[in-house]
Amino acid sequence: MTRSAITPLIMPKWGLEMREGTIAGWLVDEGRRIEVGMPVLDVETDKISNAVEAPDAGLLRRKVAKDGEVLPVKALLAVLAEAEVSDAEIDAFIAAYEVPAAGGDEADEASAFQWAEVSGIRVRYARRGPEAGVPVLFVHGFGGDLGNWLFNLDAVAETAPVIALDLPGHGQSDAKLPGTSLAALADFVGIFLDQLDVARVHWVGHSMGGAIGAQFALDHPQRVASLALVASAGLGAEIDGGYIDGFVKAASRRELKPVIEKLFADPSLVSRQLLDDLLRFKRIDGVTELLAGLGGALFGGGRQAVLPATQLPAAGPPLLVVWGAEDHVIPAAHAKAAPTGATVAVLPGAGHMVMMEKAGEVNALLRKHLAR
Repeated sequence: MTRSAITPLIMPKWGLEMREGTIAGWLVDEGRRIEVGMPVLDVETDKISNAVEAPDAGLLRRKVAKDGEVLPVKALLAVLAEAEVSDAEIDAFIAAYEVPAAGGDEADEASAFQWAEVSGIRVRYARRGPEAGVPVLFVHGFGGDLGNWLFNLDAVAETAPVIALDLPGHGQSDAKLPGTSLAALADFVGIFLDQLDVARVHWVGHSMGGAIGAQFALDHPQRVASLALVASAGLGAEIDGGYIDGFVKAASRRELKPVIEKLFADPSLVSRQLLDDLLRFKRIDGVTELLAGLGGALFGGGRQAVLPATQLPAAGPPLLVVWGAEDHVIPAAHAKAAPTGATVAVLPGAGHMVMMEKAGEVNALLRKHLAR
């Protein structure tokens, strides 16, 4: 029997900064036949937990990782092999397996983050995937950063070039804004793309990032190959003003935790590290005032100031609308306002951060959408 008859299941790398994960629990038993995309086990990172989905099909012959074990990226989690492969051969495979050195990953991570000076504002961005093709641009929401897409970037980058950025005043970009309107932010992204010599993109936007994308599509229709709106602003007036105000004002972990829990159908996903990272961002000089101004201009009084996504033409670029059914920030009912011809998916068991809570389903929807 050749080693090619044995398929390893390894610890994935979610996002650009993941180093290790904790085994939170197995979802299947040994002896189960695994299909591609099937959730096999839950893994917790310092950001959030997620299910590891099988990249290959086969018979689960051996679980290697134990519940509660902390393992590095690319560590061996399990072995898939058909029944004719002997236990001795599997034992030998496990004994010989070595976790690849992390040095290459660190170099990749350093090169993945890049910086651009755009209209006097320094912004951080990342590029992944092949060079050829129309890039997929991922744009986060209010108070977020490119890390919000940690479960999505690499999945899409398998088949398409990917760009993700920290919007002005967010993440590790400068605490400055080009303006507090969707039009100003959309124009800024256009200038950013010009500097990267990118003429056209598939825009994937979450929350505020979706509304900016809709505005960009209205202002620059020739530059948008397709548009994916994920729990997007811009489709209805209602928004949880308590979330916006609470996020702006929270100055401690105790104050921030109940606010961030609103983002998830499962509040247990809000980790201490996630809260600490957000507090670190909010303590940057000028960020609180910046967020207050932006939130007030776009979402003051719990109402969305402008609804560009409702103005998208039915004959426009392919449109995907994805929502978590248990979104407590922007109602999932807004998906009904999507223009005629849009593909609409409302996923149960997910909240506002649907691309994290239902990463596998969202990634599948994105890949199908982009293939159009």
